Amino acid sequence: MELSRKKYEWKPISSSALLFAAAACSSTVFGEPDAPSLACGLLDPAYLADGGVGRDGIPAMTDPEFVALDREAMIRYLTDDDRVIGAEVGGEWLAIPHNIMYRHEIVNLNRGAEQVAVTYCPLTGSALVFDRGGVGGLEFGVSGLLYQANLIMYDRTDVASLWPQMAGEAGCGPRAGQSLATRPVIEMTWGGWREHFPGSMVIGVDSIVAAGYSFNPYGASYEAPDNASYLGFPIPRQDLRRLPKERVVGLPAAGDRPPLAVPFGALEALGERSVVEFEYRGRPAVVFWDAAVRAAVPARPETDGRQLTFEIRDGRFVDRETGSVWAVTGHARVGELMGARLEPIPEAYVAFWQAWAAYHPETELVIE
Repeated sequence: MELSRKKYEWKPISSSALLFAAAACSSTVFGEPDAPSLACGLLDPAYLADGGVGRDGIPAMTDPEFVALDREAMIRYLTDDDRVIGAEVGGEWLAIPHNIMYRHEIVNLNRGAEQVAVTYCPLTGSALVFDRGGVGGLEFGVSGLLYQANLIMYDRTDVASLWPQMAGEAGCGPRAGQSLATRPVIEMTWGGWREHFPGSMVIGVDSIVAAGYSFNPYGASYEAPDNASYLGFPIPRQDLRRLPKERVVGLPAAGDRPPLAVPFGALEALGERSVVEFEYRGRPAVVFWDAAVRAAVPARPETDGRQLTFEIRDGRFVDRETGSVWAVTGHARVGELMGARLEPIPEAYVAFWQAWAAYHPETELVIE
């Protein structure tokens, strides 16, 4: 199950990748011999690259097995410091570990009436969950192409479109310009997830293949905040306000309002736990930070129509209005509001700073 690192050597668009992209962008079927030269709709060819593995060379998953957190034999591939992507799907909290996503990048889920795609690009550190129901339940695969070093998905149809993950919309093909609705995401360490969501489920891995999921094939140093390398894949600009691979919580632009980013390092500088209040899309917003579980969680500071404000009191997240104690996840644990949950912000997601700034060049930092 180990990925070869050779595939991450940058190379110009290959003839097969060119044919794939051209087919998608011209509404022709994959592999058609007379597909035209590349003219990829909304995507600038200067930042379109061949990842080197080909279409489905990184195999997306569909409905993998999820197991309870007490199934020790199926979750031995995880350590407490590994990161997981958490989402609520079909009324259940599910954890999709980075360890899985390093090797699959997309997990298509069909649970009850809900259809989502959990996506993660290891190169850009970006985790987004998309609602597939809004596009007729399209299933997504890994195209093998990159845009601005970011995963390009494709929809598994006879005439496919290409969907750069961080754009959240089809860049070319018959669905060019069509957007995917996003779902709320909570990212944290596996140890933190088990603490906050003990009744949840996680992707289980059979012991026969567990060793292949127990490490980061990109190398431990790839995610170091000061590592400026995106393995040679082209990114259009550098923004030196933060370290290139520092994680940020990003909030996309809305109308004439600029994108926002909340850097992990700036949050940590405020304390082991910190809370930042600001405005997003004309409404109050908040980000809770807990260094122990490496989580920065955005939310609307209201519940049942009641507006709240927050502070750190005795090392805990406390609302000033009732004195209730909250978890970093936005759930009230103690006090008058126990059991309440803050409204999540579905547009927000975590990514590496330089990758975020490339896709959102007008970003303002909420804190520096």
